[in-house]
Amino acid sequence: MSYRWEPISGDYDVADLAAGGLLPKFEDQARAEEWLGLFHTDLQGHGVADVSLFEEDRLVYGPMSLDD
Repeated sequence: MSYRWEPISGDYDVADLAAGGLLPKFEDQARAEEWLGLFHTDLQGHGVADVSLFEEDRLVYGPMSLDD
């Protein structure tokens, strides 16, 4: 299984997020959540306002605001 954060709202460009390494996939939920804790400000800097966590195509939770 793989987990991923999907941007839900904001003024962002998916290609820019991918080029910046901000659309990674993770082997488990804990690693995905740890990554978001480290990189949420980078996502905000690229215009992402809200994200949702997916396991493959299944919504785990979200949307979740990146506002502190």
